[in-house]
Amino acid sequence: MIYPKAIATLIEQFQKFPSIGPKSAQRMAFYLLRMPNAEVQKFAQSIVDAKEQTRTCEICFNLSSTSPCEICQSTRRDRSTICVVAETKDLIAIEKTNEYQGLYHVLQGLISPMDGIGADDIRIKELLNRLTDENVKEVILALTPSVEGEATSLYLSKLIKPFGITISRIAFGLPVGADLEYADEITLARAIEGRREI
Repeated sequence: MIYPKAIATLIEQFQKFPSIGPKSAQRMAFYLLRMPNAEVQKFAQSIVDAKEQTRTCEICFNLSSTSPCEICQSTRRDRSTICVVAETKDLIAIEKTNEYQGLYHVLQGLISPMDGIGADDIRIKELLNRLTDENVKEVILALTPSVEGEATSLYLSKLIKPFGITISRIAFGLPVGADLEYADEITLARAIEGRREI
């Protein structure tokens, strides 16, 4: 079926989102068309506001309404520790635990040669600059246990080692409530590696 131009354009725009195929884009477009005009205006304005009012922190590259961000400005944070994450959403996940009180560094991606993303395409140089400027004693690598995450972690650890800074990695393993029989071999191996004395 050939859609009117405005609807076809809307569907095309929704397809630009990650993991959104043609069918999902159609559903989203038609859902939007059924919304009351006031809700559509509010939705559109929230997109514009988010784009205009969000900045990248000049220190850690977190997304924030200010630069430096609230975390980098805070005097309560432990400045001797930097937790390296791939994206702001990873930072938010860690913050929700209320367990980590140090600083962050958002790489804004992972090394992925298959996708044409090299070390120069993410914020590695800026991290290394922070290690020379700040009194950092530990760098925590909180990157996903994917091929890209592993490659990035190995690359970073080689670059950070000469600084004489402790490099640690978050533990990976089984989620609470998971059954061992359904866990894949890599997850089980990580769980055994990350075991602790009780």
